[in-house]
Order: sequence, then C-alpha cells, then structure tokens
Amino acid sequence: MQRLFSTFAEGWPGAGLLLQRVLTSTILLYCVASHLLENARLATGVPYLIVAIAGVFLFLGLWTPLAGITITIVGVWVFFACSAHSLTAIIVAVLGATVAMIGPGMWSIDARLYGRKHLEAPRR
Repeated sequence: MQRLFSTFAEGWPGAGLLLQRVLTSTILLYCVASHLLENARLATGVPYLIVAIAGVFLFLGLWTPLAGITITIVGVWVFFACSAHSLTAIIVAVLGATVAMIGPGMWSIDARLYGRKHLEAPRR
C-alpha cells in the first residue's frame, strides 16, 4: 500500500499539502452543491455525487491518490461535457492530479495508517 504514496511530508511542505487538500475539496464540494441545487435530475448528478465522496476523502486525507485520480477524471469529464463550468473543472482536475502525485502529507489519515513506522526489536 505504501507504493501508492510518494511522500508524507512534514513541516511547511506538509502544511502546504494540507492547505492544498482542504482548498481543493472545499472548492469541489461548493461546485457539487451548487450543481445539485441547480439540477435536480439524478442522471446528471451521479458523477457529481461520486466526486463529492472523493472530495470528502481528499479533505480527510483518506485514500488520497485514488480520490485525486477520481477528481481528475470527473473534472476532465465536466470540462468536456459542460462548457459552463469549464475553468473551475479544469482547475479542480489539475489540483486533484497534483495531490494524487505528491501525496497526502503528514496531517492525513493515510499518514497514520500507511506512513513509515519505526519498529523496535523486543528486548530479551
């Protein structure tokens, strides 16, 4: 599982990754909420619901690479399918891809679950 994550950065880089995750998921959830309030049809709302779940995972730092890839795929789909939200969709897609490539950072659930751990041998 550690091969999915490139880094669990600490310090300022970790704070930057936390800020990027929070900003990306906040923009994404705002766009999803506004779209779902405008269109009540379920058929057009399913990709937005999927990306909303991925946005929550990204916000928490849980399964960050998979959430980032999902956000990128749906963002590119929205870019090509809907011309009204094209700039926002491509920005969110690029931010999702960068978080997927860089990793979640130290302040994430992924770091707690899959981060490098220091193991000590038991004393005899």
